[in-house]
Amino acid sequence: MVLVQNYITPCQAYLPNASSSQVDVMHQLGWFRSGHNRRAPGCVIRSENVTETSTSPCQDRLGRRQFLAVGPTIAPLLLMTSQIPTSFAAENKKGFLPVTDKKDGYSFLYPFGWQEVVVEGEDKVFKDVIEPLESASVNLVPSSKEDIRDFGSPQQVAETLIKKFLASPSQKTKLIEASERIIDGKTYYTFEFVAQAPNYTRHALTVVCIGNGKFYTLTTGANERRWGKMKDRLHTVVDSFQIFNV
Repeated sequence: MVLVQNYITPCQAYLPNASSSQVDVMHQLGWFRSGHNRRAPGCVIRSENVTETSTSPCQDRLGRRQFLAVGPTIAPLLLMTSQIPTSFAAENKKGFLPVTDKKDGYSFLYPFGWQEVVVEGEDKVFKDVIEPLESASVNLVPSSKEDIRDFGSPQQVAETLIKKFLASPSQKTKLIEASERIIDGKTYYTFEFVAQAPNYTRHALTVVCIGNGKFYTLTTGANERRWGKMKDRLHTVVDSFQIFNV
């Protein structure tokens, strides 16, 4: 994981200081429970001390013989275990890597080659090191609602999010498409939009869902000039996003 303090997320590029204003506006709209703050992500490095114990030459030889005896038996089992996917991991697909957050209850795929970075106010961010507008970010905020449809239709939710949180007032935005899908009884809204800034235009996809007392938002996108090349991969990212009960 790479710690990047000056990396600008898509949301921050559209809306400066989004980490504080986004929650404030959503509280004003009555979307989320009061008294809760978005979790600030961090990077924890854990170290463990390993105590070495001495063994006699006899014990050492015995241990080696035992390992050689059982090695052919357990090796296939270890190989089979390593190939078993985790319970909630996103389905593997060529050219993509899965990420699963068992604490917050979501999983998705991101393109191979993107790097994970830590950005304040975002739960997870993966980005291309060469094309900064090619990224995927996951945002979580508390919600008292139980279904995304409680906020309105896909188009209504998309227009609100784009106007209030995913683009700045100075940018020209256009909602291209908004749709609904149901997976394992949970409703997801997915929408496509463009946001035009003075020096670039970003073509983006967002998927939102509610569960575990949280409002989940995953946004991915690319520079408009690369949309034709990236759109299939970006659709794979949003289509792979799923939440599960924790």
